[in-house]
Amino acid sequence: MAQVDKFQDLEETGNALVSFINSSRPEKLMKVRGETQALFEKHMETKKLVTQILKDVAQVEEAAGQRLMDMEAEKNQMEEELQSLEDQLRRCSAKSQITDSELEFLQKELESLKNNEHELEALRSEVDEDTEEVIPSAVYVSQVYYLITKIKWEYDTPPNILKGVHYGADMASPINIDTSNISPSDVSDQLWSFVSTEW
Repeated sequence: MAQVDKFQDLEETGNALVSFINSSRPEKLMKVRGETQALFEKHMETKKLVTQILKDVAQVEEAAGQRLMDMEAEKNQMEEELQSLEDQLRRCSAKSQITDSELEFLQKELESLKNNEHELEALRSEVDEDTEEVIPSAVYVSQVYYLITKIKWEYDTPPNILKGVHYGADMASPINIDTSNISPSDVSDQLWSFVSTEW
């Protein structure tokens, strides 16, 4: 039943077309055909233009996407370089602080050494002055002692040992006294026993 309806619809459409063609004039159909052809050509030209525009847009988008990716890669590389420079700056700053501390310490040491040098120079001057005054007098006193006692002392002995030689009229007598075992008056008595009372 449905097929009969379809066939009937098709037959009616065919009859309507035949009736339209019979009622139309050929020149009008030719004009419609020409307009349809022109419209089709215009449609094809527009389609071709739109296709080219879409291709151009796709190329621009692709180029922009590539450029964006390149810029992102360049940005990442610059961030890595910046991080590296910041790390180097931190290390250099730390090293600079250490160097500054060491330099400050060395400057203080240098100042201390200069002060010590000035103190030593002052002491040396005092010693030189004392030496100029004391040594000649000490030499003089030791010469007087030798002339009186005729005792020549050894000076490279331990502090508690008195060593020397008494040059008497007849012979030389060695002196070797341990002062830690006897009293100072006994030491004095022993030494004066070498001295002649004859003038």
